Amino acid sequence: MVSNKEQRSALYDRMARDLDQHGPLFSNMATLLRRLLNLYSIRTLIKNSSLYHFSMFHASHHISPVPATQDEIEAEAAAVRAVTQELCPLKIVLDRVVLTSTGVLLGCWQVISGSDPITIRAKLRTALPRAPEKQLYDAAILHTSFARLLGHPKASSMMLSNTGDQVHFFHGLVDRLNNELRGFEAVVSELWYVEEFDVLALALNGRMKMRRFQLGCSRN
Repeated sequence: MVSNKEQRSALYDRMARDLDQHGPLFSNMATLLRRLLNLYSIRTLIKNSSLYHFSMFHASHHISPVPATQDEIEAEAAAVRAVTQELCPLKIVLDRVVLTSTGVLLGCWQVISGSDPITIRAKLRTALPRAPEKQLYDAAILHTSFARLLGHPKASSMMLSNTGDQVHFFHGLVDRLNNELRGFEAVVSELWYVEEFDVLALALNGRMKMRRFQLGCSRN
């Protein structure tokens, strides 16, 4: 039987191969990320580190929007709050940094202790029956979007004339980030219910209403 940790590792392996399979398709710890990316002279959008998050479940999303009245929104928030009382804080460790072919730098995490993402998503599925059947992410994944690369290196001395050269260069960047960041540990102690009034509001610090619920870890 494959464990949740092994499922995540296999998923992260596939994500790491995306750059090799598709090449860099994007157009010609935040302080550390910025320093390293500036060193490589890459135009980059660094995500707001105070809003680093893991997308766990969508009560509605752009592919399958679910209209909701204010009363329905309040009921959803109450259901999420009830779920948090059954969940334990997650102690997590950064397994690796991955660069996708579309230029997104992702932090991929493993769970040391606490409620597993698969368990959390299953409980949210039960608590939010109106939510889209097809969710946006694999149930096992626990990932954070650190930054988006907006272009290739500007340094004129770097001759990246073909896709192979570009892939090799970006592998070097990812290797350096992993050497600096892999093994970083953190604790997730809250579950957020977020209403976004702008596209990607949580990622881009747009207009939103956020409700934070502490993980209660009821073992009864």
